[in-house]
Amino acid sequence: MTKFNTFKKGVFSLVVLGLLVTSCSESEDISESANQVEDTFEVKRSAEIDQVDNILGDLVIDAYEGQEVSEDGRGTYTGDIPECVTITVVAQQGYRQVTLDFGTDGCVVNGHILKGQIIFDYTRDPEAQQISINYNLVDFYFDNKNLIGSRSILKELSNENGNPQFTHNLEITVIWPNGAQASREGTKSREWVEGFGSGIFSDNVFEITGNWTATFVNGNAHTNEVLVPLRREVICAYFVSGSLNVQRTNFGGVFDYGDGDCDNQATFTYNNGQEIDITLN
Repeated sequence: MTKFNTFKKGVFSLVVLGLLVTSCSESEDISESANQVEDTFEVKRSAEIDQVDNILGDLVIDAYEGQEVSEDGRGTYTGDIPECVTITVVAQQGYRQVTLDFGTDGCVVNGHILKGQIIFDYTRDPEAQQISINYNLVDFYFDNKNLIGSRSILKELSNENGNPQFTHNLEITVIWPNGAQASREGTKSREWVEGFGSGIFSDNVFEITGNWTATFVNGNAHTNEVLVPLRREVICAYFVSGSLNVQRTNFGGVFDYGDGDCDNQATFTYNNGQEIDITLN
């Protein structure tokens, strides 16, 4: 009887051990799944900041080009800034300050509601090969996301390919309505590959390269490096193609915008080969 009881105790111990191992395995799976959801969420947030960068850059470049064409008398210029934006220009000897006011109720730009002001200035010199454009965001909101930052753009009249190029610094903080927050630092170069000199902003196409880091309020930092130039067609609210290498301490992968379609669909492929679909806002 004693031997039988000992046998039963041994079997019971094995069953308990098996349940513990199974429970730990399930807990690990749940933990990994939760981490992946958080990782994917942050990747998507970082892509939202890219979209904000695109539209801010478009607005400043569009307003700058329109101002310069009107002063040079180089013909007509059809910008893409909607009429709900009030544009005010302060002109002094060799200096321009331009304010884009979207109002407190907001103005729809490329399907997004913008509020507040963008104020930029530059030293005007039609003969200069490089122009520095500095701008500030004042009480600025992008679809209820609060944007804080003072930034600069260096315009080169002609890069090594013979195209105009704009190099942006990317110091900006984005605060979402739920309190989530991320800051962006780095540089981004926009090469103007199509539409330059046409006098119509909406036919412009830029190819974007660069590298930057997005740091979230929880301390997670995503480093981004362009692998294939990001194609920015002004008529589309999203990149239509190109890819980024995204790395963080615990994971990494490639964010891909596709093969040329104007849509809000992208993919993220983890370093282990797993691919997930991303829908952009």
